[in-house]
Amino acid sequence: MLFRNRFLFLLALAALLAFLSLSLQFLHLIPVNPVREDGLNPKSRKRIMPDLLTEPPAIDPVYEAHVYCNIPGIAERSMEGHAPHYFKLVSVQVLIRHGDRYPLYAIPKTKRPDIDCMLVPSRKPSHPQLEAFIKHMSKGSAAQMDGSLSSLPHFPSHSLCEMGELTQTGVVQHLRNGQLLREIYINKHKLLPGDWTAKQLYLETTGKSRTLQSALALLYTFLPDFDWKKINMRHQWSTIFCSGSCDCPMRNHYLEEEQRRQYSLRVKNNDLERIYVDMAKIVGIPTRQLRASNPIDSLLCYFCHNVSFPCTKAGCIGMEHFKVIKRHQLEDERERQEKKLYFLYALLATHPLLNQTVNRLQRIAEGKKEEVFVLYSAHDVTLSPVLSALGITEARFPRFAARLVFELWQDGKRPKEHFIRILYNGADVTFQTSFCKDHYKRSNKPMCPLEKFVNFVKRDMFLIFNSTSYYDACHRKAL
Repeated sequence: MLFRNRFLFLLALAALLAFLSLSLQFLHLIPVNPVREDGLNPKSRKRIMPDLLTEPPAIDPVYEAHVYCNIPGIAERSMEGHAPHYFKLVSVQVLIRHGDRYPLYAIPKTKRPDIDCMLVPSRKPSHPQLEAFIKHMSKGSAAQMDGSLSSLPHFPSHSLCEMGELTQTGVVQHLRNGQLLREIYINKHKLLPGDWTAKQLYLETTGKSRTLQSALALLYTFLPDFDWKKINMRHQWSTIFCSGSCDCPMRNHYLEEEQRRQYSLRVKNNDLERIYVDMAKIVGIPTRQLRASNPIDSLLCYFCHNVSFPCTKAGCIGMEHFKVIKRHQLEDERERQEKKLYFLYALLATHPLLNQTVNRLQRIAEGKKEEVFVLYSAHDVTLSPVLSALGITEARFPRFAARLVFELWQDGKRPKEHFIRILYNGADVTFQTSFCKDHYKRSNKPMCPLEKFVNFVKRDMFLIFNSTSYYDACHRKAL
């Protein structure tokens, strides 16, 4: 009897344990690892998934070229202007690259790309406001334009584009940018009142027609039919916007070292050399002359405008030539991010511009009346070092009409606290920055305290140079 009772007790206990085990598994309180149909245990899934750090995806030069062209198409999704409802937007600073342009270089002994730079609203790509933009630009004599800017045309108007000239595609790209920013910052956040004044804007551009025209295209849809008398366009002679702080010997040193790195990578690429030799034979010039003509700049124009690559009696430049050269360009960009030379150059090149940005944001946060909307119209060689200096290493090289936005927000619950958000082509990259990449782990607010940005620009940018000031860093070699 005793044995029987003990047996029944153990049987009941086993049934109870089995029931509890199944219940826990059903409620997902303990892990379950069934064998899959392919015979692999789910614990091994990490081994069959690619590790992005050690197994980077193959470079697709054609896809990346399409991204770079930025041909206007479907409506763009944007994260600009997103914040908790109790936050107030108090300032926006925008740094843009000019839109699509005609090449700066020509491949010798080939016909130039047949691109029309007349603005024709009925020709694609177009924009609903393109015709009104053309009419408004013809009335711009009342605007204040610094220096040589006053002699530049307000929109492109050549039946055959001149070298470096903005195309209709480039105009449309920035009409779209301005429209997008207006919907967010004017219509939604009321950043500027209907009776805005010239003092509320700060506009600055380099002395190229493509940057001036890009700025005007963006402004036109951002502030439709604006009063020309309120436009005061400042001229920036330096492509890195260093203004009165351009004397920096070490910046030039690091740039020269970076250029040597680029050359070294280029001569090591046997596929690239083979392509250059083949292309040089097609056009009938020495290989070194073809390299000097920077063929990728010209080929990108053919590609972006869907024009056939050039041909001669000896043959045609084709997609395979383009792919190899573009692939090398992408590999160069990847190596540049991995090396320190460009980063050191970028820190020194961009400090004057970032310092100006920080000073303005601080004054606005203190309640002083400053320009609440700022627009810098610049180049790829402006945006690229800014991205690098901020530590946004995952960002693509600036495409045509790229935009980098700095938003300043005031906490409505604690009005003395201000925060920034940084967005690149509509994507929030605030927590990719070196100075705020860990902040989101300790905060429930989707932005970065302004003081972190201030400390980075005023102090931390110089630590790698073992310096405490921009001047000292410009004259002392990094450790």
